[in-house]
Amino acid sequence: MARRNRETRAPGTVVIGLGRFGKSLALELVAEGTEVLGIDEDPKTVQRLAGRLTHVVEADSTNEEALRQLSVHEFDKAVVGIGSNLEASILTCSILVNFGIRNIWAKAISNSHARILTQLGVHHVVRPEHDMGMRVAHLVRGRMLDYIEFDDGYAIVKTEPPASIYGLPLGESRVRSRYGVTIVGIKRTGQDFTHATPETVVEQGDLIIVSGPETGVERFSNLD
Repeated sequence: MARRNRETRAPGTVVIGLGRFGKSLALELVAEGTEVLGIDEDPKTVQRLAGRLTHVVEADSTNEEALRQLSVHEFDKAVVGIGSNLEASILTCSILVNFGIRNIWAKAISNSHARILTQLGVHHVVRPEHDMGMRVAHLVRGRMLDYIEFDDGYAIVKTEPPASIYGLPLGESRVRSRYGVTIVGIKRTGQDFTHATPETVVEQGDLIIVSGPETGVERFSNLD
């Protein structure tokens, strides 16, 4: 079957594997207004999600013809939430890659699983439990209120400012030159976050968004 051009691609996202990860992701997408085609081989799972997703069907995702009949090859975005069945995960991802879907996300449960998916050509490999464990470890270890780390060791955190910069404009506190991090946002009690400028004065009780190398932002967030 010939692939459709970009202008006639199916809208939304296909989510294959509706376990805890896939189900949560699919429902969140729908809540944000995205059309979702959910696919799972378990009829009970499909029945539970009927009416909650845009479309949800029972199908074997390792069967290329079955996916074609569901027009999966016409989507630009696909998520594979299959975790415990490695063979099904790998075969499904291989089919999606061969379809030429432009953005494929897939769940991996181990380093070797992640490596195989990457080698297949999956664009985004995620390890939810592993990534969440690392994130929570950073929060438990320090005073950070939220933490996001990127692949290259760069991180963004929400934290309380150290007392040493209270009452000073950021341009005078020299946070970047002293600590190697940048304060990019600030929140006053009862107000929304706003972009930080060199003239922004940090006060006790503020919350700040800090970006920089992982070790730098963690060290800065632990300053008194």
